[in-house]
Amino acid sequence: MDSVTPARRSEIMALVHSRDTKPEMVVRRAVHAMGYRYRLHAKGLPGKPDLVFRSRKKVVFIHGCFWHRHAECALARLPKSRQDFWIPKLDANRERDIRNERALRAAGWEVLTVWECELSDMGQLKTKIRKFLDAQC
Repeated sequence: MDSVTPARRSEIMALVHSRDTKPEMVVRRAVHAMGYRYRLHAKGLPGKPDLVFRSRKKVVFIHGCFWHRHAECALARLPKSRQDFWIPKLDANRERDIRNERALRAAGWEVLTVWECELSDMGQLKTKIRKFLDAQC
């Protein structure tokens, strides 16, 4: 059973956006401070990657652990109510992510996924991003 009223749940869910999320903004600021320049949400690419480095032919997705079903992550727990709604919805998100990543790789792009839970260790995250962006294709 949900602990809030349906009206309040609707208000909460209306605040969830797909762009300019807090994790995305944290990563964008860090990548910019590291000296890398990028484009945002390229509409012509599968899945509209969050960060696009065209000259390097690399993209970065910044995924929320809940919405994108990060495996074995505490933040990716399933809601206790309305599982008949949530399980198919979240599974479809994950399947879409896999399709988009495959399409990007098939088109010659390299893909990095940054998970929301990785933001807890910015030093390690910056190392991961730098290694990805500086690696030669």
